[in-house]
Amino acid sequence: MRVNRDKANKVAHVVTDALASLDEVDFVEDRNTIRIEARRVLEELLNQEAKIDAAARLKIESQRRTITEGSQEWDILYRKYYNEEVKKLGL
Repeated sequence: MRVNRDKANKVAHVVTDALASLDEVDFVEDRNTIRIEARRVLEELLNQEAKIDAAARLKIESQRRTITEGSQEWDILYRKYYNEEVKKLGL
């Protein structure tokens, strides 16, 4: 999933605001630093997800016969290969 910088910033703001509203949470750093780190983590996770997706799709495309995207077989293989890639990364 591609998320532009503005959307990532918006999500980071929402996360930071949600954390700030919790009585159990005290920020050691200022809110902007927390927001920047939340955006960095989000972007890193989305980049990893894109790599996992690409690897799963490549495995399906490398099959001997053509498997049509959207078919039941494609969906099953995609989930299988996607989960394999997640396990490789230890996520």
